[in-house]
Amino acid sequence: MRLAVLGDPIDHSLSPIIHRAALEAAGIDGTYEAIRADVDRLRLAIDQIRHGTLTGINVTMPLKEAAFQAVDRVTEVALRTGAVNTIWAAEGSVFGDNTDVAGIVGAWRFGGLPEAGPVLVLGAGGAAAAAVVATAERPVHVAARRSERAVSLLDRTRVRGRVVDWGTPVDGAVVVNATPVGMDGKGRLPEPVLEAASGLLDMVYHTEPTAAVRFADERGLPRVDGITMLVHQGVDAFARWTGVRPPAELMERAARAAIGPG
Repeated sequence: MRLAVLGDPIDHSLSPIIHRAALEAAGIDGTYEAIRADVDRLRLAIDQIRHGTLTGINVTMPLKEAAFQAVDRVTEVALRTGAVNTIWAAEGSVFGDNTDVAGIVGAWRFGGLPEAGPVLVLGAGGAAAAAVVATAERPVHVAARRSERAVSLLDRTRVRGRVVDWGTPVDGAVVVNATPVGMDGKGRLPEPVLEAASGLLDMVYHTEPTAAVRFADERGLPRVDGITMLVHQGVDAFARWTGVRPPAELMERAARAAIGPG
């Protein structure tokens, strides 16, 4: 079994760590590698899946929307988000799914984030689309640096929500960071947004806790970081490729051991 994750940048990815741990736990002979890729390299990987020389792939930024266009068939969840992060072959076709949605739901429960009340999603790309679909039953607010992109996000996901200006707080909302802010270990989300929050789901991760995660910890807010989010979406991705649901706890231990204390 040959698996991979494609994106750019990709050197920081913990996906090889968590999926190699899952392969070992399941007793499956396989490999999982990280590949720096543009759209052309993504298309080559999809052709390899189609011809059986590659079993499946994960796709990360900035290729999730290109992956949606490149596969043969998509799940209903992927159709709503317009983004694909997990690809495999079945029934003579190459399928695409967006396991970020299931990952958000699983990580939300694992982290004990509030089950009721508003949600403020920051961003308007593929990760934000997964976030609004995953929380569609809640009062959803979306903020992006370009408000027209936030409007388009709600339209294409068919989620009823409200667009707010970037940096505008929403009292009592769980803030979902679906932007790259914090991935470099330096970027910061608008502080008023976090000050008004009831919890945080930060979809990015770094070798050290992001500024947003540190803020939540200092304030005693329930929070979920990007590693937990990565693990929970990875459980569903692994099941797509293998038919086996690996233990999330084992995958998370492997990821955190790889980055060390922080």
